[in-house]
Amino acid sequence: MAEDLNIVLGAKNDQYRSLIPQISSLLSGETDEIANMANVCAALKEQFDFFWVGFYMVKDNELVLGPFQGPVACTRIQKGKGVCGSSWDQEKILIVPDVDAFPGHIACSSASKSEIVIPINRNGRVIGVLDVDSKELNCFDQSDAVNLSTILELIQFKS
Repeated sequence: MAEDLNIVLGAKNDQYRSLIPQISSLLSGETDEIANMANVCAALKEQFDFFWVGFYMVKDNELVLGPFQGPVACTRIQKGKGVCGSSWDQEKILIVPDVDAFPGHIACSSASKSEIVIPINRNGRVIGVLDVDSKELNCFDQSDAVNLSTILELIQFKS
């Protein structure tokens, strides 16, 4: 079955308001988390034209690359390393306006300028992170944190 997004231009919150119900519909009835993560990445990349959108999942005490959209990426990240590993370690959303100013930033691509990482919490533990990068400085704010967290709640992650 073909799926098409209705891309909305304008204010970021208006874009999220349009996109979230579409993602909900897209994921409805699908229980495979890899398929759902892949479609979430594609929808976010298509709607916002982010530089990179992807998931890292905790496996054997490290973050391992999962579904993503964008250029090739780092495959494994240690806990506490870079923005993704720090978000996992601190169990909190990290918004980085300038990745070059983040101590220990892992530069998978020099084109990335700002980043948001949202931990995926299930049953009291972080099981992965959603990582979104932009080519623009200071691209992300609290609105992204809230809306991306809402989108993550739509995915039926295994605990």
